Amino acid sequence: MLGMVRLLTPAWTPALLFAGVLLLQGCSLLPSKEAAETDTAASPVAGEGRESKGGEAFTVDVQAPDSVRDFLVRNLEIQRYRQLDDLGAIELSRLMVAAEANARELLNTVGYFTPTLTLELRETPGAKAPREVKITVVPGELTRVSNVQIDFNGPIAEDKASEPRRDAIRVEWPMRAGQPFNQQAWDGAKAAALRNLTARRYATGSILTSRAEIDADRSEAKLGVTLDSGPAYRFGPLVVQGNERLDADSVRRLARVPSGADYDRQQLLDAQQRLAGSGYFESVFLTLDTNDTDPLLAPVIAQVREAPLQKIVGGVGFTTDSGLRLSLDHIHNSMPILGWRAVSGLYLDRDKQSLGTEWAAIPDDSGWRSFGSAQLKSEVSGSYKVDSGRLRGGRSQASDHIDRSLFLQYDYARNHGSFDPPPSASALSLNWGWTGRYFDNAAAPTRGQGISLELGAGYTLTGERAPFTRTYARWVGFVPFGTVENADRTEARRGRIQLRGELGAVVASDTAQIPATLGFLTGGDTTVRGYAYRSIGEVRPDRTVVAGRYLGVASVEWQRPFVYDGKLTDWESAVFVDAGAVADHPRDMQTQVGVGVGARWRSPIGPVQIDVAYGIQVSQFRLHFRLGFTF
Repeated sequence: MLGMVRLLTPAWTPALLFAGVLLLQGCSLLPSKEAAETDTAASPVAGEGRESKGGEAFTVDVQAPDSVRDFLVRNLEIQRYRQLDDLGAIELSRLMVAAEANARELLNTVGYFTPTLTLELRETPGAKAPREVKITVVPGELTRVSNVQIDFNGPIAEDKASEPRRDAIRVEWPMRAGQPFNQQAWDGAKAAALRNLTARRYATGSILTSRAEIDADRSEAKLGVTLDSGPAYRFGPLVVQGNERLDADSVRRLARVPSGADYDRQQLLDAQQRLAGSGYFESVFLTLDTNDTDPLLAPVIAQVREAPLQKIVGGVGFTTDSGLRLSLDHIHNSMPILGWRAVSGLYLDRDKQSLGTEWAAIPDDSGWRSFGSAQLKSEVSGSYKVDSGRLRGGRSQASDHIDRSLFLQYDYARNHGSFDPPPSASALSLNWGWTGRYFDNAAAPTRGQGISLELGAGYTLTGERAPFTRTYARWVGFVPFGTVENADRTEARRGRIQLRGELGAVVASDTAQIPATLGFLTGGDTTVRGYAYRSIGEVRPDRTVVAGRYLGVASVEWQRPFVYDGKLTDWESAVFVDAGAVADHPRDMQTQVGVGVGARWRSPIGPVQIDVAYGIQVSQFRLHFRLGFTF
């Protein structure tokens, strides 16, 4: 009959209590792979590697506070031996001795340096396994950071102009005094400081020394890091590798690397994104060459693989505004004679069908490029179907935050309907556009704003020749509002208020025949929720709806992080109010209001927006679904 083996390890054990101060020179508290292999090789268990004949030799029951129990269950080495059902009592007893040391090492990594461990081995003949190893853990007091010392070595330490940079690195150090000490947070704090150092100017910065002084008696940790900046770097010339059709100068103009400026990792990533988003390349990778180069003129290496000269891309999508959407695009990356890039596409959905093409040149040294486009479209517009055509040609410029355009545009629109459709119309106009984006994250913003302006002036070409102007402005802003924490207050996330507005006006004589494509309609997923897509417009005496000359839209939405089972999730809740109006005269504008609730999901492919809205004036509920954020 197997007797009970009981190992009791008190909290005060001189061999493990750190009579002095433990120095950790940048190394992990977790046992290294080599150490683990050595421990395994020296293990008294001769049967590791033996295959189980079925069942388990023993079970492991960990009794510990929730803060450490799951961590121990996942990582205890003794768990690996449960399937060896031919283990003898002596072998298992030796395993328990090794498990005690292993558990203590694991607890050290999460900040518990004075635990009390009790290990028991019991017979359980009628249970799942014949024996049970019970490990009872009293973790003791959690070690907290008492002091942090961050020093610098190299040019950053000697340059007075770098003092604000040094202060910023110290201020942004994430592991502050009073916070719990653990190995993962310690490693993460050092990595964050190094990323901060190498983000600008000092591309080859490194951690010279690091130490964590653990006083187990006082449950305190004193942290110290010395960062070596290395030389300060500036962007040199762009060196292109892998290009075939595009010459190096064209790649340089697409990338817009600021040669001569201080090295900035974000600027390098922005240049890489510009090349990747240009459509000319299948893959792009930019690096700063720091090998045996002059730091003040370090080359930027662009490794590229060009996209095929021509390709066809098909797509399927869905929106609650227009239902199923099919698309077919043809891309030509170097048109004969012109050498411009052409993107032509056919798009079909429930309410709109269009065929169009856009040609664009490679930008010049100032970032401006010439472009031209043509489009034929048939779409439901209010109560009527509108067949339209558009020609556009001009110049555009896209920078990191601001897009500009200046172009000449011809519009033609013909309305179809069962009763008294508006007359056909055409117009020629000169237009200017400006868009500024100032978000913290362009794909999923949580703060910042974006604004877009369009100004146009022209003449109608059908019926009376009449001048007109068209103005349109759009704005969206995100303002942090409120903080939500998980149950144990170890993680917090900010909520936000999203504000949105649109204003538009076409100013012309009442008799001027303005193409419907230059007028305004609103309603739908991204404007006034609770109403059908483009269903809010100028209401004629016969109750039909057409595009109007004046537009106003406003929206306020509160987005709040969602907590489930005490933990923050990737979901957010939302409540909102939308309002919009369209009319041919400002005095006739009647506001349509929608209210609702929704959910936001930070999915791997971008933010997902799901809303249920009630249109007050139409007394209807509508479901709205949207993927991604664009401005």
